[in-house]
Amino acid sequence: MVPIILVLLLALILFGAGFALKALWWIAIIVLIVWLLGFVIRPTSGGGKRGRWYRW
Repeated sequence: MVPIILVLLLALILFGAGFALKALWWIAIIVLIVWLLGFVIRPTSGGGKRGRWYRW
């Protein structure tokens, strides 16, 4: 009985980790797309020079 519970617990942990890692990959892809779009859609400053779209 104990080995069955341990195997089920291990399967549950691995399933949860796999789901979390997949969700993190999607979040990383979305952030990368937004970051790349920031270079394309930069506002122009007063002198016609392209400004930075971020504040750092």
